[in-house]
Amino acid sequence: METSIVGLRHKMRDILRALDRNETVRVLYHGKERALLVPSRKKCRKPMRMADHPFVGMWAEDKEKEDVAAYVRKLRQDRCRDL
Repeated sequence: METSIVGLRHKMRDILRALDRNETVRVLYHGKERALLVPSRKKCRKPMRMADHPFVGMWAEDKEKEDVAAYVRKLRQDRCRDL
């Protein structure tokens, strides 16, 4: 597909549809090619489940962090003494 600079603004819906069809769009300025719009190779992936995220359960084996409230109290202990 080819379009002019003005056509970018007025035909954006058609340009996006062409890109969805994996067509390359040439942008012309005074009849000369100024830009080339290429469809993204990255396709939409399936959303990742939170349970599959690498950070979920990263401290599961750490026994010190089993009781979160006690762990936070221990972290804040030195700061709170000065108050």
